[in-house]
Amino acid sequence: MERQGGGMAANPSVLVIDDDEDFRASVRSLLENRGYMVFEADSGADGLLKVVEHKPNLIVLDIMMKCSSEGYGVNQAIKHQEEYRDYRNIPVVMTSSIELSPDELFPMAGEVEMIRPDYYLTKPLDIPMFLQVVERAASICRSREAGET
Repeated sequence: MERQGGGMAANPSVLVIDDDEDFRASVRSLLENRGYMVFEADSGADGLLKVVEHKPNLIVLDIMMKCSSEGYGVNQAIKHQEEYRDYRNIPVVMTSSIELSPDELFPMAGEVEMIRPDYYLTKPLDIPMFLQVVERAASICRSREAGET
């Protein structure tokens, strides 16, 4: 899959979807200093538009934005709705002040698979752990893209 901006190897891109402007600015600075191109969205709806517009290599997604479960809806759309099928393989790193992962929060829900992200980290972020997860996800993207060429 061709990526906007020259491809994964040249400039991996991350879309940060979070309603907290300070959090987005911090993550932007952190990732740009490590060579990532960063796009931002302040809501789930804006995030879905920017997924299509920018085709990021990785998505960092907050859960609680305009409503307490908005991020779950965004993740479900990207991973399971037909209109976003071209973006299903983009890794999603969900971040939240909610300490329980979706599997822990909804242990009996059969639909938990529909909202489960690829990675789940709690806020405040453990920066070394966050960077490790971002790099791991970026490596997976590089491997996928190398296989597609």
